[in-house]
Amino acid sequence: MAVDLRSIGMGLAFALMWSSAFTSARIIVADASPLFSLGLRFLISGILGVFIARMMGQSWRLSRGQWYATILFGICQNALYLGLNFVAMQTVEASLAAIIASTMPLLVALASWLIFRERLRPLGIAGLVAGFAGVALIMGARINAGVDLFGVMLCGIGALALTFATLAVRGATSGGNFMMVVGLQMLVGAAVLFAATPIFETVRINPTLPLALAFVYTTLVPGLAATLIWFMLLHRIGAIRAATFHFLNPVFGVAIAALLLGEALGPLDIVGVLITTVGILAVQLARQPVPPST
Repeated sequence: MAVDLRSIGMGLAFALMWSSAFTSARIIVADASPLFSLGLRFLISGILGVFIARMMGQSWRLSRGQWYATILFGICQNALYLGLNFVAMQTVEASLAAIIASTMPLLVALASWLIFRERLRPLGIAGLVAGFAGVALIMGARINAGVDLFGVMLCGIGALALTFATLAVRGATSGGNFMMVVGLQMLVGAAVLFAATPIFETVRINPTLPLALAFVYTTLVPGLAATLIWFMLLHRIGAIRAATFHFLNPVFGVAIAALLLGEALGPLDIVGVLITTVGILAVQLARQPVPPST
């Protein structure tokens, strides 16, 4: 499964879409309650996804592994990871949320090494050290600037939830019906979020043009298109190679937040982002299968 030009294009598109979601989420939670707005987004995305899947001739009949992945990702990725990030971004800047979320491939590699005894080459160990050091550098600067630690904790728990889901569904994406899987996992997330909404928040909506534009964008692009591209990429080149593209997320996430929201970046932020980016890339390259010698 070589990484061809089409796979590279898909990976770049996914990283850009995924990274932009933090900025659009920050805009949404400024004018709407986070859990309700995210649940509504998943409801619309899920219905659209299932409808498109049926138009493409895809079946409701998923394999047991696909149902497992659909339900687990619906809960861990859509409800927990994104739900906690939406709540956190009421007080945490989009750039910081993107950086914390970007640690997911580092956490996956660390857990695979320590728990599953997956062999990690010296480059990978160096990458783990660099990646977490970069995040620590950024966090130190932000804590000194008075960042909301509760919001940071929510982002961290969300990253752990996504890490758990990623490790738990290894190999469960095969079997086709990608759009149907995407649509159904969105509906699972919507159901969990709508159940949580009356418990944790009072629904509020302040109708503004930025809210409408950000909601439509988030629903269609990071929500539907990016998830579909990710599943197709997993099927095309495998989880380890696909995860390599995560190294772009800190750079893209910070750049988009700075460009669209005007979020300030200090020198330590820039250095930390670069160190984290290099660390993630090193970890992912170290986890690539070693080509057989000729």
